[in-house]
Amino acid sequence: MKTIMLMNAKGGSGKSTLATNLAAYYALCGQKVALADFDLQGSCMDWLSVRPEERPKIAGIPAATRSLKLARDTDYLIMDAPGAIHGRAIDRLVRRVETLIIPVTPSPVDFRATARFIQELLLVRQVSRSKTRVACVANRVRDVSHSYEALERFLDRLGIPLIATLHDSDSYIRAAGLGLSIFELKDKEAGRDQRPWMPLLRWIDGERLPPVIKNVNREMDGFSNIDKFDDMELSAI
Repeated sequence: MKTIMLMNAKGGSGKSTLATNLAAYYALCGQKVALADFDLQGSCMDWLSVRPEERPKIAGIPAATRSLKLARDTDYLIMDAPGAIHGRAIDRLVRRVETLIIPVTPSPVDFRATARFIQELLLVRQVSRSKTRVACVANRVRDVSHSYEALERFLDRLGIPLIATLHDSDSYIRAAGLGLSIFELKDKEAGRDQRPWMPLLRWIDGERLPPVIKNVNREMDGFSNIDKFDDMELSAI
């Protein structure tokens, strides 16, 4: 099972948006996906609550759950970390994670907050010993070259790779309101917004998973809810 966490102590970075879209992407690829929502706002669980029944199923696990029980055949566990996370709480979550993605928006306030968070993160043994892969995603980027260039310089100084650039788009708002991902929308705007995800998906998996972007309009069937759980436990905060 591959474990992926979206984390940033700064609120408003788009963690939940990335988490839900990643979960839906892998479900569209035919993978068994669980989405764990550690954020007390519960945005991922709200998204799942309106997800159409006919879409590929994603098992949801709310933050209030003290132990995360997963189906034995779960392929991907996507986790939305809580906001304002610091110190030992970071260590408790990251020790379970193979891949950590930090979304950051291109604003000076976010730069400073993310810099402080990354400094804390680099003290975590799992990260300092390179047992957890870490990368940043530029999120909600508009066509303002100065802010994006500043973000690149900022991350370069921290030694964290900038894997992908996702643009500020209404596609994400429309998809979220329907319980869908941008990979499940059929319009041209969503199609343009799907392409910037490919560097991130390749970084996570290499070429192991077939790209679903060319087939997002194809109806998927043969999926069922995950209903058998094993004894695996992850400590919630």
